[in-house]
Amino acid sequence: MKFLCLICAEKVMEQLTEADAREQMQEYVEFTRDVKRDGHFVSANRLKPAATAVTIRVRDGKVSATDGPFAETKEQLGGYYVIEARDMNEAIRVAAKIPGARRGCVELRPVADDPQTLALGF
Repeated sequence: MKFLCLICAEKVMEQLTEADAREQMQEYVEFTRDVKRDGHFVSANRLKPAATAVTIRVRDGKVSATDGPFAETKEQLGGYYVIEARDMNEAIRVAAKIPGARRGCVELRPVADDPQTLALGF
């Protein structure tokens, strides 16, 4: 079963000292190595800062594009992992090791793999 781990700690990470940021990045390197070794890794990436985001809405056929994230919060989306796990309990154990969970939070969601979704070609 695949799970998406949304790492919401960007604002917190921006406030780290240079030394703490280097240490945090090393922790991510180690976490990534471990989940690859353990067979949980599917994919991952950092995101560019929230200031580079554009929020798109379509209402009554009109497209609206607004600079920035949907909401200003302390914990903005900063990256993600897609992991493989037997069930939600195992996924929680893996996601709890993501370094950003200690400074922000990690939202964990199962990836839909039902026949209706698979028929869309995802």
